[in-house]
Amino acid sequence: MSRNFYILAATLILFAQLSAGMALLPSSFQPGLPANGSLWRTAALILLLAGLAAALVGVLSHLFEQVDRRSEEARRKRHGGQNR
Repeated sequence: MSRNFYILAATLILFAQLSAGMALLPSSFQPGLPANGSLWRTAALILLLAGLAAALVGVLSHLFEQVDRRSEEARRKRHGGQNR
């Protein structure tokens, strides 16, 4: 499950980089698109923050999965040792 959050984070950060790049281009290269640079910078910032939040959720999800797996293994060891 954490892999999905990592993929989402990478995608959002990629779009943030594209939006930041669009803020640097002059408006003549952007026919039909918003030419306001501050709009692109705001979109880049929001996408970057969303990407970082998704990465944090992915890391925490992976951490809790690992803790759960290790506690399950320890419980199996304890119960397996008592039955013998």
